[in-house]
Amino acid sequence: MTEQAEFNQGLIDFLQDSPSPAHAVLMMEKQLAKAGFTALNESEEWQLTPGQGYWITRGACSIIAFRLGEQAVAETGVRMMGAHTDSPCLKVKPKAELLRQGCLQLGVEVYGGVLLHPWFDRDLSLAGQVHFRNKAGKLSSALLDIKQPIAIIPSLAIHLNREANKNATVNAQLHLPPILGVDESEGASPNLVLRHWLATWLRDAGHEVAEVIDYDLCFYDTQPPALIGLEQEFISSARLDNLLSCYTGLKALLQSDKQTQAATSLLVCNDHEEVGSASAIGAEGPFLESVLRRLSGNEQQYQRMIARSLLISCDNAHAIHPNYADKHDDNHGPKINAGPVIKVNANQRYATSSETSALFSSFCDMAKVPYQHFVVRSDMGCGSTIGPIAGTKLGVRVVDVGAPQWSMHSIRETAGSKDAWYLSQALQAFISEWDGADILLAES
Repeated sequence: MTEQAEFNQGLIDFLQDSPSPAHAVLMMEKQLAKAGFTALNESEEWQLTPGQGYWITRGACSIIAFRLGEQAVAETGVRMMGAHTDSPCLKVKPKAELLRQGCLQLGVEVYGGVLLHPWFDRDLSLAGQVHFRNKAGKLSSALLDIKQPIAIIPSLAIHLNREANKNATVNAQLHLPPILGVDESEGASPNLVLRHWLATWLRDAGHEVAEVIDYDLCFYDTQPPALIGLEQEFISSARLDNLLSCYTGLKALLQSDKQTQAATSLLVCNDHEEVGSASAIGAEGPFLESVLRRLSGNEQQYQRMIARSLLISCDNAHAIHPNYADKHDDNHGPKINAGPVIKVNANQRYATSSETSALFSSFCDMAKVPYQHFVVRSDMGCGSTIGPIAGTKLGVRVVDVGAPQWSMHSIRETAGSKDAWYLSQALQAFISEWDGADILLAES
């Protein structure tokens, strides 16, 4: 197996094992621990050793991992990579049970900018966090992944909606509750059915559950990720946006342990990007800043560190779609398998500047990988990333980049089988080969 093929298989395994943000963080923790990184607790005093790797989680769904450089961060800055762990999905409501026309359903809330139509007629399962009281009466929590399909959202037959292929709309309240089965309780209230099921599943997994108290659960498609295309040119999977970037950044960070690094390298993967990042564990919260301040030691050192640092915000980009090419600017339509994309927006929806764009292109040159540019059409709105939020909050230089993909925010997305690898190579060059001089020259 080639290095690139091994990388892609690892990405596929990561996608399969990460049906929720909490699962993605757990998978990253396992890889960090295997690589010799040490878990830190925010409530404790840290004793850090240069050259060693560490990680911290917050809320179980956001994670920061870093390898401490041999030199002080105030002298070298921090080489940061950012991504997000969440993806648009359907989340289960707290009192979710519905009984309609003899069918047992669960009410769901749309999380993020979901492309809704692809959710119909898929084999769905449930995953996420469950909080429960154990037999000793203490609160505890566990991750749940049911794995097997337990629900479906059936489409309405075209015979009953002859306009379905012209102007079909989806009412999130009425049309999205998944069906789990036929109810045979003869009119009895279905309340607490889900909690009883969750308790049973957790007990079968070895947890001592007396009562399920609450949960954070999302439905997901059970179809596994796959390499597709005549020559396996594509990766097709749920949650490519943005678990592809989480995995790519993680691999770049772990690769840095192959040689002693003067500068500190860091990966931050936040939850809640798809809903604006405004939370204690989102990019607009204090998580990253608090870690950086602890690494710097004092305010003077912190400001010197920020001035010497660079953040590469990694979030997938819109590849040009051959059936909808008119949706792109003629000169800025990124192609699949043509390299990572530098994302630019004059209205600061992306944080890229000409300086940081030039720096990232130099990392691609170091890694001998191609790169592209994306600018949204001037008559269309532009999405955003954690990049502008981190740049505003920290005052750090930022470049927004990402692997090109199709079907963003669908239940199943498609990216190129070369592009994640290309991005990982550029990130490794950023960490291991860049001497930091360019950014200092730009200040003088």
